[in-house]
Amino acid sequence: MDMGLATRTALVTGASGAIGRATALRLAAEGAAVAVTWHTNHAGATDVVGTITREGGRAFAVHWDLRHPATAGDVLRQATEAIGPVTVLVANAVQWPSFDQGEIDGLTASLTANTVGPAAMIDAALPAMRAAGWGRVVVVSTDIVEQPMAGPLAYATAKGALETAARVVAVREARHGILTNVVRPGFTLTDKALNAPFLGPKAIADESAKTPTGRICTPDDVASAITYLTSQANGHVNGQTLSLAGGRELVR
Repeated sequence: MDMGLATRTALVTGASGAIGRATALRLAAEGAAVAVTWHTNHAGATDVVGTITREGGRAFAVHWDLRHPATAGDVLRQATEAIGPVTVLVANAVQWPSFDQGEIDGLTASLTANTVGPAAMIDAALPAMRAAGWGRVVVVSTDIVEQPMAGPLAYATAKGALETAARVVAVREARHGILTNVVRPGFTLTDKALNAPFLGPKAIADESAKTPTGRICTPDDVASAITYLTSQANGHVNGQTLSLAGGRELVR
């Protein structure tokens, strides 16, 4: 299927590894020019760009710290100057909460980074999408918004607020040809050290056994869903939240 992305420019935030990397590579494979942001992993972002360009694609990496939402416009400007106006935005970057902070300080920091930061990037991207009469926005959230677990109050709250913002954008911007949706991965196999306490061999086996598909999510699973939602093939899915937990939420 032709996904209609060959004439599009995409921005994938937090694309130096795992879900962001898989998404950037998939969009590039569909012909999109892809800008990626990185915060601490410059080498990872450089590798993504190199992989895309070696395959004949166009890519660009730019630093962005989503804890500073006011810088979103400058990131969009740099991406536009490098590879063209952005009409596909994947808001994937995340700031993991610090366990050294008190609960309220952690909540304040997480809301700034994980709600205001992505919302600012969406807001900065909308003018170019409106001008084109076409745009696609996908927000990467988490299934703990719907199925809370003990501990990550700040992270879950911030993602829940971001999902609400995405639905408002979906209603407001659809008349401009802009479709906005949310994806909610469950436990996802990544190379991030943060996953280590949760995704050791026993945890993977336990979660897989509890999941109707018999396995847990991979970055490629998420990238496939995002690619469809950001493509021309998606002509009418808007304001939806797509679970990528393999049906795990149905049997909890």
